[in-house]
Amino acid sequence: MVIFGWRTTIEQLRMLTLVCGHCHHQSAHNLFRRYTKPTIFFIPLFTIRSTYGLQCTFCGVSYDISRMHAHQLV
Repeated sequence: MVIFGWRTTIEQLRMLTLVCGHCHHQSAHNLFRRYTKPTIFFIPLFTIRSTYGLQCTFCGVSYDISRMHAHQLV
């Protein structure tokens, strides 16, 4: 019997001060990377999907950004 699954991990890259596109307040934004790995017997193997995003700490809205945009912000 093989136990197979997926593990999604969120890694915080940086905290930035930006103007939110949703609430239009200048506030801290969490720049994060979300990646998914397949697991066998609860051991993560390799990354199959990686996305970047920003989350406003004032209103809580979260949206995905491109990898190039994330590297420019870092």
